[in-house]
Amino acid sequence: MPTSLGATRPDQASYMLRAAAGDAGRAYKQQLIDLLDIAPGLTVLDAGCGPGTDLPALAGRVGDKGKVIGVDRDPAMLAKARERTDGLSAVEIREGDVHALPVAAQSVDRAKIDRVLMHVADPAGVLAQLHRVTRPQAVIGLAEPDWDTLVVDAEDLGTSRAFTRYTTDHVVRNATIGRSLARLADDAGFAVETVVATTPVFRDFQDADHMLGLGRNMQQAIDEHCIDQQRGRRWFADISEGQFYASFTLITVICSR
Repeated sequence: MPTSLGATRPDQASYMLRAAAGDAGRAYKQQLIDLLDIAPGLTVLDAGCGPGTDLPALAGRVGDKGKVIGVDRDPAMLAKARERTDGLSAVEIREGDVHALPVAAQSVDRAKIDRVLMHVADPAGVLAQLHRVTRPQAVIGLAEPDWDTLVVDAEDLGTSRAFTRYTTDHVVRNATIGRSLARLADDAGFAVETVVATTPVFRDFQDADHMLGLGRNMQQAIDEHCIDQQRGRRWFADISEGQFYASFTLITVICSR
C-alpha cells in the first residue's frame, strides 16, 4: 500500500543512513571519496558528518597513522556516529557547528561536506571555514542537490511542476545550491578542479516517497494553499500506482586550497 499523503517526517538519522545505502547514494558517495584522493596518514574532515555514514570508509583510507574528524552539531547524530565508529582509532567525533568548525587552522589535508550546505544559514561562511581549516594543497569535496531539477513522472505534468516549485521555494532552505557550488568555491578562494553532475533515479514509489517527501510535502503544499487539494490528492494517488519515475541532479565539486 502507498504511504499516506502527509506521512510523518522520518527520523533524520535513519533517513540519512537509508539514503546512503541506496544504489544512487552509494554511487555518488564512492565517487566523491575516490575524487578526494585520500592517502594513508592524511587528516580528513567530514563537516556535518551526520550519523557517521562515511566515517568508516574514510578511516579505511587514512589507515592507522591518519585521522578522520567528524563534526556535527546534533547530539543524536553524534551518538549514532560514535556508535558506528566504535573501535576505529583513527576517528575523532567533535560536536560543533559547520559555521564555526572546532578544528585548528590549516590542520586538514582533505575535507568533504555532503548535502549540508543546502540546509545552512550561510553557505559562503561555511566554505570560508573550510578554507580556514585546510592546509595549502588540500583537496576539498562538495556535494549538493539542485532541487529545481526534481522531476516526477505523472500525467498531470502541471502538478508535478508545482510540486517541484513548492519544494524549491518552501521546503529546502538553499534548494539550488548545487548549481552554485563551483562559483561559491571560487569566491571562497579555492581552485575548482572538477565538476560532476549525477542523476539519482527512483523507480520504486515507496522509496521515493520516503526519500523525496512526496506525500508529506504535497500535504504541506495543500495546507499552505500552494496546490489545490483535489488536484494534489489525485496526483499523489496516480503516481503511487503502476510504473514510477523520479530523479534530480546532484552536483559534486572537487577543489583545492
